[in-house]
Amino acid sequence: MFDKKYEDRLVFWANFRQELEEAEDPFRLVRELYNKSPLVSIYTDPWTPSMWPDPWELIEENKYCDFCIVLGMCYSLQLTERFKHSKFEIHICIDRANSDLLYLLIIDDEHVLGYDRYETVTKDQLPETLEPQQTYAMPPIQ
Repeated sequence: MFDKKYEDRLVFWANFRQELEEAEDPFRLVRELYNKSPLVSIYTDPWTPSMWPDPWELIEENKYCDFCIVLGMCYSLQLTERFKHSKFEIHICIDRANSDLLYLLIIDDEHVLGYDRYETVTKDQLPETLEPQQTYAMPPIQ
């Protein structure tokens, strides 16, 4: 998706979200897609939600820092029928064990994306060394 022109990215993304509707493991699919995104250094200020790109701006800009990857996963799931009633939160945490800054997407207070690039974990699998810094409840997309 990420190497296509804007209009083609929109079509790909719409088809991808349709695929998520029936997927056996939609969290794996969304992780795999965003693991292929071209990674840039900080592009969006995670501390200022008013500055976050909306879903279509994110696709248009096509620049993915670690935070934008979490936004992209969130938007992809939110814009499906399957997850339209789910609760989405973005958590900014510091891992005291190694001083890493982490952006986590927590779905329905259970599933966690962003902690491990290759696995979906549950909240109870997160290490106790994670120190929450900020939590943002993601509003439904209109």
